[in-house]
Amino acid sequence: MTKKFYLTTPIYYVNDKPHIGHAYTTILADVLSRFHRNLGDEVLFLTGLDEHGQKVLQAAQARNMTPQDHCDDLAPRFTQLWEKLEISNDDFIRTTQERHKKVVQAVLQMVYDKGDIYQSEYEGWYSVAEERFITETEKDSGEFRDVKLLKERNWFFKMSKYQQALIDHINAHPEYIQPEHRKNEILGFLRQPLTDLCISRPKSRMGWGIEIPFDNEYVTYVWFDALINYITAPGYLSDDKKFNYWWPASLHLIGKDILTTHSVYWSTMLFSLGLPLPKTIFAHGWWLIGDSKMSKSVGNVVNPLDLVDEFGVDPVRYFLMREMVPGQDASFTMDAFIKRYNSDLANDFGNLLNRVSGLIPKYFNAIVPAPGSFTAEDKVVINIAESLKDKVPALVENLKVSEAIEETMQLVRAVNKYMEQQAPWKLAKENLPVAGRVLYVASEALRITAVHLSAVMPAKTKIVLDVLGAQGSTVNWGELKPGTKLGIHDALFPRITLPPCGEG
Repeated sequence: MTKKFYLTTPIYYVNDKPHIGHAYTTILADVLSRFHRNLGDEVLFLTGLDEHGQKVLQAAQARNMTPQDHCDDLAPRFTQLWEKLEISNDDFIRTTQERHKKVVQAVLQMVYDKGDIYQSEYEGWYSVAEERFITETEKDSGEFRDVKLLKERNWFFKMSKYQQALIDHINAHPEYIQPEHRKNEILGFLRQPLTDLCISRPKSRMGWGIEIPFDNEYVTYVWFDALINYITAPGYLSDDKKFNYWWPASLHLIGKDILTTHSVYWSTMLFSLGLPLPKTIFAHGWWLIGDSKMSKSVGNVVNPLDLVDEFGVDPVRYFLMREMVPGQDASFTMDAFIKRYNSDLANDFGNLLNRVSGLIPKYFNAIVPAPGSFTAEDKVVINIAESLKDKVPALVENLKVSEAIEETMQLVRAVNKYMEQQAPWKLAKENLPVAGRVLYVASEALRITAVHLSAVMPAKTKIVLDVLGAQGSTVNWGELKPGTKLGIHDALFPRITLPPCGEG
C-alpha cells in the first residue's frame, strides 16, 4: 500500500555560505526521500532559504545592495550545491516568494483575530546573532553573541496559552520529538512557565521582513515568518486538496540548535491555527572538526564543494551518512574520511565489483553464468542478503541510516570472504560450472548491495547496476538473470593514496 512521506529540512540563512552541516542535513533528507521512493511511497521533499531578518539586512548593506538583490545573488550557492550533491528535493521555498508572504500575512491575521496576538512593551536581553530575546540565564551562559539590552513596544503571540496542550501532546506521542534525550530536554524546558513570543520588529529598527497585516509600522519576527514555510509549500490557504493530502508532515529534520524553536514555537503556532502537529521532529547532532564545533569565527568550517571536487559526490554522501549516528555529534577529519573511503568503498565494495566484472568476462565471455543448485556455503551469503529485506527498511524507518549502511556492508564483506574461500579463479580451471555458481552468488549479492545503497550513492550504484544489466531491480534474491551480458566500467572507487610523511 502506497504511503505518503512529507519531509522537510530547515530553511537555511541565505547569507551563510553552505558548509558541511548544511550538506549533512540535506543529504540525510535526500537519502530518506530516495529510500521511501524506492519503497513505492509518494514523497514530498522540501528545502529552502530563510531570507528575512537583521543579519540578511546587515549583509546586504555591507555589500551596498538591496536585501532582495543580495538574496537573489546568494541563493544560487545553495541550489547549485544541492544539484552537485544530487539532492532530489521536490520543492525549494524562499521566504521572499509571494506565495509565502501571502500565507504569513494570512496566518498573522487569523491568529490576531483569534485573540492570540497582543501588543506590549518589553525590555530584555536581545541576541543580534540569534535574532531573538534571551533569558538572563541564557545571557550568562556565554553561548549567545552580540547581546544587548533592548526596550521596545512589539506584538506578542500567546505561546504560554498552549503550554499544557504541548506537554500533553509530547507525553501522548513519544515519537513526536526524537531522539529520546531531546524529548526530555524539551519537557524539562516546559517545566518552567512559558513566556509569550515576540513576533514583530519595528520598521524603524529593522525594515526587512513581511509587513504585519494589522500594523504597517512593524514587520514579522523571523521565526514566525520562517516556520510557516512548512505549510506554505504543501498549499496551506492556496490549495486545500494538496494541503490536506500532505499535512501533517511526516518528519521535520533539524539540527539540535533549533530544537526549541521547532518543538515549542512551531507547535504552539499550529495549536493556535487548529492544525495537526507533524508526526516527528528529529534533531540531529553537530559536525565537529576534531574535537571542536565548526565555527566561522574559528575558521574550521569544511566546504563540501571542496570535498566533492576532489573525491566525488558519492564518497562524500557515503561518509556523512555512515559516520554520524543521527542524534549524536560526529567528528570530521580528512584522515577519517580517507580511511572510510579506502576501507569501505575501495577495498570492499569497489573490489567486489572488480572481481565480478573481471572474472566473468575472463571465464564466461562476460555472460552471467547459471548458478545451478546452491550449497551450504552459498546459502550463508544468500541468507545474509535476504535478511536485509526487513532489516534495512526497519532501520531507515527509525532514522538509523548509519546502521542500515553497516548492515549492508556486512554483506559485502561476507561475499569478499566467500570469494577468498571459494577462489573461483582456481575453480574455473578445474570445474567451470562450480566457478559459475560462485560468481553468480557474488554478482547477485553485489546487485542487492547496490540496490540497498542506491539512496546513499545514487550515481555509483547506478554504474554497478548498469554493469550487471539490473536497473530497476529489487532486493529479492534471484533477479539477476543468467545469460545477461556484463557492461564495462572504469574504476568505481580509485584508492586514495597519500604522500609519505614529510612530502606534503
